[in-house]
Amino acid sequence: MKALVSQETHDEIGRRLLAAVPGIEVLPYDPAAAELTPEQRTAEVLVPPYSRSHRPRRLVPQLPELRMVQLLSAGADEWQGDVPAEVLLASARGAHARPVAEWVLSAILTTLRQWPALVRAQDEHLWAHRRFELDTLADKRLLVLGAGSIGTAAADLARAFGAQPTLVARSARPGVRAVADLPDLLGEHSILVITAPLTDATDRLVDAGVLAALPDGALVVNAGRGRIVDTEALVAEVKTGRLRAALDVTDPEPLPADHPLWTLPGVIISPHSARTVPGTEELCYRVAAEQIGMMLAGQTPTNAVTARR
Repeated sequence: MKALVSQETHDEIGRRLLAAVPGIEVLPYDPAAAELTPEQRTAEVLVPPYSRSHRPRRLVPQLPELRMVQLLSAGADEWQGDVPAEVLLASARGAHARPVAEWVLSAILTTLRQWPALVRAQDEHLWAHRRFELDTLADKRLLVLGAGSIGTAAADLARAFGAQPTLVARSARPGVRAVADLPDLLGEHSILVITAPLTDATDRLVDAGVLAALPDGALVVNAGRGRIVDTEALVAEVKTGRLRAALDVTDPEPLPADHPLWTLPGVIISPHSARTVPGTEELCYRVAAEQIGMMLAGQTPTNAVTARR
């Protein structure tokens, strides 16, 4: 089975790992190309690169034998709706859990320990002893919206700091509350962590009503997708000083230079880089190799997703 894998430098690890899977012939391709070569058009698997993964979408109609699109991202929203119904779409769910969970905890601790203000004081050579109200994660209640691998990993790390996480998913299961329970949970948690994927059900799920139900001083941490949060509602709450935010994803994204989120007190922003640490590319491609191997064996890949149409 022939698989198209990006020819770009940072995908070299992927070409090597997939070439080692029995039954796979790797065909390097240019994700930015307008046309595929005759040999590339015979591929049955397309692996978009993680960086700007939407680029090869226009190549899909040139692949008459396509059976599977294997993503390197945890979410599939950039591709759902662009993959033919008969073609399997799979994510790299699980590969991003450790690095993104680390980002979540670092964002929380950075906010609670007032690092942005302390760094600004350092820039001014100011010994800001006791000038800022610092806080601790111990005994804080975290509401983790999204109980997949990332949310679970973030909850585990939070427990190590003495926090009390509550996991929330679409439906309840042991140790996980249902999203329908949100109205009863929001007022009891001072930190809302978003790690859910973007779906029809989660699009703008964190709206003005959800934000208003959070207690004063609450922190909203978004490591999922920007569109899960109503940006205008978030800006309105942060402007009053009632809520704070730590964002790795935004809506719109990239965030325009003149957007108010950049300058609002109580907001820290990273440029969709929570998973960008050494070794993550290899983790993603190892999951991809596993998923493609399952398809080759006639099994349904565990990370198969339903197209969002």
